Amino acid sequence: MRPSQARCSRRLPRTGFTALPVALFAALTLVLAAPCDAAPHPAGTVVPRARTPVSAPGEERPFGAVCRTVVDGSRVTADCRNPYPEPDRVGLHVECERWWDLDADGARVEAGPAQHVRLTGRCWKEVRSAWVSHRR
Repeated sequence: MRPSQARCSRRLPRTGFTALPVALFAALTLVLAAPCDAAPHPAGTVVPRARTPVSAPGEERPFGAVCRTVVDGSRVTADCRNPYPEPDRVGLHVECERWWDLDADGARVEAGPAQHVRLTGRCWKEVRSAWVSHRR
């Protein structure tokens, strides 16, 4: 047996007080390697939150419900959800394929803030196109 192997076989496992310096070194390295943004804010400071930016007096604010239109045969369904604080008046318009089939402009429905509305329409036969209009 070589002398180097003899020294390795007599090495004691790292337990108790011998493992403590290794653990302290690892903890200190992690604390010092933390990014600057992870440091706590001093007491009394105001932390900015993510908000919708306030628009200037002459500037347009975001507007309009988000609508998903589905055509199933001769029936049309539009589901609209308004994520904005101002109400949106939505209306479903259905254009039919056949010349004798009447096109339909549905009544406007108010979608308030955080409100969901469902609009439906139909043709006798096929649907050529369908869309949703928005009005303030």
